Amino acid sequence: MTESEPAPDRTAGRAESHEPVRTRRRDPERTRQALLAAALAEFAEKGLAGARVDVIAERAGVNKQLISYHFGGKQGLYDALLTRWQEQDDAITDPSVPLSEVAVAYLRAACADPERVRFSVREALDGDPARVEHDPDAPEVAHVRARQDAGEVTDLLDPAFVLMLLQGVVMSGTVFPVETVRLVGLHPGSPEHEAFVAEQLRRLVTLLGPGSRHPS
Repeated sequence: MTESEPAPDRTAGRAESHEPVRTRRRDPERTRQALLAAALAEFAEKGLAGARVDVIAERAGVNKQLISYHFGGKQGLYDALLTRWQEQDDAITDPSVPLSEVAVAYLRAACADPERVRFSVREALDGDPARVEHDPDAPEVAHVRARQDAGEVTDLLDPAFVLMLLQGVVMSGTVFPVETVRLVGLHPGSPEHEAFVAEQLRRLVTLLGPGSRHPS
């Protein structure tokens, strides 16, 4: 199925024509992806409350009515992004894959899509901690706890702390680009920076293992 948008009227001021009105055909999936990319940029800058559908549509180069057509509105766009990322995360967090490689996979995803990191930071800043309840059984924490139970990660550290430690390393280049260049000497987004952080993550996870030593 394709979407149809009326082509610009070029008959104004001319004699009436009996030729059929031509339409532009737009690939629905391409439209969806363009809207998701535009929404991500807008949400990352302004959050859900501050984002505007007309700006999202303008960024995507489409009519704003197509936001309602495909997603039901701004909230639907927001939810679609969260769903897409959850599916990506589910594919990454395979318990049979070593934690070091799971962390590196998250790093590569963050480097490939820095807007997602900015979106996450904006969402965190806009949230109200007073309205959030502690969830000790959150899936991502349970994932780390299971690795502790399996002996892959030391149980001297709280699993939530381990998770947040790794998240901080993964996001640091995007969140602190100036400090990254000043302290590390590498530009976030460059292949050299990604390779450096990937190796440091592998070493960090090794040190988080029970009875671990610094790798030689």
